[in-house]
Amino acid sequence: MSSTASGKNGTWRNWGGNVTVRPAREVVPASVDELAAAVRQAAEDGLKVKAVGSGHSFTAIAATDGVSVRPQLLTGIRNIDRKAMTVTVEAGTPLKRLNVALAREGLSLTNMGDIMEQTVSGATSTGTHGTGRESASLAAQIRELELVTADGSVLTCSEKENPEVFAAARVGLGALGIVTAITFAVEPVFLLTAREEPMPLDRVLAEFDQLRTENEHFEFYWFPHTGNTNTKRNNRSAGPPQPMGQLAGWFEDEFLSNGVFHAAQLLGRAVPAVVPTVARISSTALSARSYTDIPYKVFTSPRRVRFVEMEYAVPREALVGTLRELKAMVDRSGLRVNFPVEVRTAPADDIALSTASARDSAYIAVHMFRGTPYQAYFTAAERIFTAHEGRPHWGKVHTRDADYFAGVYPRFGEFTALRDRLDPDRLFQNDYLRRVLGP
Repeated sequence: MSSTASGKNGTWRNWGGNVTVRPAREVVPASVDELAAAVRQAAEDGLKVKAVGSGHSFTAIAATDGVSVRPQLLTGIRNIDRKAMTVTVEAGTPLKRLNVALAREGLSLTNMGDIMEQTVSGATSTGTHGTGRESASLAAQIRELELVTADGSVLTCSEKENPEVFAAARVGLGALGIVTAITFAVEPVFLLTAREEPMPLDRVLAEFDQLRTENEHFEFYWFPHTGNTNTKRNNRSAGPPQPMGQLAGWFEDEFLSNGVFHAAQLLGRAVPAVVPTVARISSTALSARSYTDIPYKVFTSPRRVRFVEMEYAVPREALVGTLRELKAMVDRSGLRVNFPVEVRTAPADDIALSTASARDSAYIAVHMFRGTPYQAYFTAAERIFTAHEGRPHWGKVHTRDADYFAGVYPRFGEFTALRDRLDPDRLFQNDYLRRVLGP
């Protein structure tokens, strides 16, 4: 499935359906040289350039009325280095294809997010992450990357080569150049045992530190209008593999989480008054289950119900207080929230604009079904998140600007100075980057 919904007359629409744009032209380069030539040509023609992946960002980060670069021919594995335990992959490769290819080679990424539709460069450039006690975001697993800069030259960046670019470009927002290849650290494929079970929200919040420290990967979903959550604990296992039965997997993931969930969303959108009742039923429909499988089959799940999302990273120690404030706000607001709130964690990393840059973080993601008014809920949630110095996910809905980011990212100035050096004429600029990075 291609998530990029390209509409009629050359219009481009993102997965969430909330961003539509018509570029002056689209290019589909078949090589790095072709891409570099397209960048130089755009500069000559006075057009801005943006690369677009699978369109999974809810922000307009990939939107342009200039030249839209589609990476679908820049895909596949370039090289596997078993001595260094790295894999080099073309930037347009979807995570789904990378995960399957690595598994075939007996390899795996250490950690990943829960959606596999994005391209590797789109996912890393926006700071996509899963949940982890020690293991961090996708971008933190990068060991080297290749970047086409504004003058059409190709830079290789790592801790040894162009280290200051490497420090920023792993989560580069598309502002420093176009990523053409990424080298990830990998490890021999391993097994994870997943334990999913309902748990009262009060208990999860009371025991949050313990649940986080006792499990390699802990996350939970809270159902607004209820005191219920569904928790997920993923830990490494010696085996044997015990994949989810096909029928059980189909029932939970396709029927309950996508099919019935979709019907419930349609009902809630049409008749908002039923949302709290539906939430109570939904939050008790999922039963406890456990299964053991290779990482990507445990970390990721299909997402067929379209939604719009806002997610903020707050300091980890602020998580419990922030979530209690969010619950109190929903309870007294009269809002009808038809989608669970997802909570995950990540350790601090050393990437300039990573949402976990230099601080242990907890992520709170709020969602609304596509086509449902979300502004009132997101505005109220964002007010709570920003009071805790929250950092929004670069690919999800938010209203923050460069002044705000300069206050919550200690290395913000380092990033913008590097951008001034690599793209002085703002070839890779668009409205979104103008807002979040400044003119």
